[in-house]
Amino acid sequence: MTQLDAVLIQEKVAQATAILNQLDVDLWLTFARETSMNPDPVLELIGVDVTWHSAFLISRAGAHEAIIGYYDADNVRELGAYPTVTDYHEGIREHLLAALERLQPRTIAINYSESDVSADGLSHGLYRTLHGYLQDTPYLDRLMSAEQIIAAVRGRKSATEIERVRQAVATTEALFDEVEQFVRPGMSQRQIAGYVQGRVDEMGLGYAWPRPFNPIVTCGPHSAVGHAAPGDVVLERGHLLQMDLGIRQNGYCSDLQRMWYVFKEGETAVPPDVQEAFDVVYGAIKAGEAALRPGVPGWQVDAAARAHIVDNGYPEYMHALGHLVGRSAHDGATVLGPRWERYAGICELPVEAGNIFTLELHVIVPDRGMMSLEEDVLITEDGVEYLSRPQTALRHIS
Repeated sequence: MTQLDAVLIQEKVAQATAILNQLDVDLWLTFARETSMNPDPVLELIGVDVTWHSAFLISRAGAHEAIIGYYDADNVRELGAYPTVTDYHEGIREHLLAALERLQPRTIAINYSESDVSADGLSHGLYRTLHGYLQDTPYLDRLMSAEQIIAAVRGRKSATEIERVRQAVATTEALFDEVEQFVRPGMSQRQIAGYVQGRVDEMGLGYAWPRPFNPIVTCGPHSAVGHAAPGDVVLERGHLLQMDLGIRQNGYCSDLQRMWYVFKEGETAVPPDVQEAFDVVYGAIKAGEAALRPGVPGWQVDAAARAHIVDNGYPEYMHALGHLVGRSAHDGATVLGPRWERYAGICELPVEAGNIFTLELHVIVPDRGMMSLEEDVLITEDGVEYLSRPQTALRHIS
């Protein structure tokens, strides 16, 4: 744990305190154990990995406490985020109940959610354990879901978090520039991805999603569409090259897509069908951007982009327009997606200032391949700031 990481956790715990007051919740309890095997997603924002049963209690009054196994306790003390750190040897129960007696919370938010994976870190077994500890106390009936708290803590990026994402985005864009110099017709998806992975590894960076599928490379019309690993499909002239790349730098992620057209011999201009597809995809991204403001529910942003695609004669894309980016490429909480069953509960959440979203969608160009763009944008009080340099024109490979 570096000093900079400790400062970041202090920022997030302070932010959580304000959010508890905003939501009128007295206490947020994160209950965890053996997090190297079964981590709670929120711990990377407010704590450290632990082994024994541990409780991180964030109070709206600022009287934060952590109850930690003896051999992990110094790691939590070094954070400087919890004024009271209690360590134990034999068991956590009596220490947890004593803390609740001191704090006297009317409401206790715990980490479960039916719709937001980032807020669903409390396992069923730990829930049953916690339930047993609170049996015959007044606190059992005061439990509630922490999903609103976690959505806000995870979604509202601090200044440090924004800067880290910005750095990851800049590094990713530099890698795209290198790809453009490296790639030539006749190379396979595997060769192109291997070059990028070699550069990421040389720089000592991590991956925003698992390395075997990162980057995703689509060459022409015969490539799989989606989260497929790079294969042996070869890039040919007259085809499109699409790359979806996300790196992890200083603990924070990027997630961007860029597009190239490979000129045929003697060709000097992009064919009309290819240019039209680019213009429609870019126009849809701009339509989503125009709708993206604090307070707007996610589904309305997606609807604006989706309508642009359909109105221009292309089939609608069968995914969400965007997701949050931060510690993870898919950072939980609000999704800019349609009101389908799989996005229930998260596409209705409002956009907030401090959120960092992707804007991404695609169309298929017959006999050419997939045309897809993805940008990373920060939501401000007034609208949208691009963290990436938006791709406004199709890039070329000769």
